[in-house]
Amino acid sequence: MQLLALLCTVGLLLEEVHTWGFRNGIFHNSIWLEQAAGVYHRESRKGRYQLTYKAAKAVCKYEGGHLATYEQLEAARKIGFHVCSAGWFDQGRVGYPIVKSGANCGLGKVGIIDYGYRLNKSERWDVYCYNPKSKECGGVLTEEQRIIHSPGFPDEYQDQQICYWHIRVRLGQKIRLHFMDFDVEDDPACLADYLEVYDSYDDVSGFAGRFCGDSLPDDIISTGNVMTLKFLSDASVTAGGFELQYSVFN
Repeated sequence: MQLLALLCTVGLLLEEVHTWGFRNGIFHNSIWLEQAAGVYHRESRKGRYQLTYKAAKAVCKYEGGHLATYEQLEAARKIGFHVCSAGWFDQGRVGYPIVKSGANCGLGKVGIIDYGYRLNKSERWDVYCYNPKSKECGGVLTEEQRIIHSPGFPDEYQDQQICYWHIRVRLGQKIRLHFMDFDVEDDPACLADYLEVYDSYDDVSGFAGRFCGDSLPDDIISTGNVMTLKFLSDASVTAGGFELQYSVFN
């Protein structure tokens, strides 16, 4: 009886959301998959939580997009988009999407952690933009193997880039990053341009390394089924960029 009830519940759920289903062990909406990757997180190049509402809208508009709606943010979250940083989205709301709660992220809740409509538009947060066509870097990746490279590779990447790749695969699988080419502005402290790798859902916990220069980093293996990559370039010197491959193993 319990099994029958469970099957009925799943049937009703699938009937309600129509195109949701499993592919490669990952539950997602096939129509929204590419579009939801057009939702992305931006922070000021001065650091986290520096954007007023006006500045946040300007960031998205400058890149050819607009502030993400609640529905777009939620659709992205449902395919694995998880960023533990509060940001502006449509109509002056502030919040962030998470798929897994943690001590510093969600406080026991999962979903869109919504701070509501902000009366003071001078408050400073990050921003969530929506641009499915023109965004050159970042996204939610669920394939078992994929090449990731800096924007414009093998040509030089542009300055003032902030890109996030969130890799989500099946539970029980691990992820191996293998670097094939690497040329990022050399800086002794890696403060100008860099690639960061996190063994987690976001760039808050699980720090695995920050890389710059032209030496190939060693392979990196996750401890679980998620990884996050963040690439940042400042407003000055650029370089050839990087190319890496991630692959999945049990």
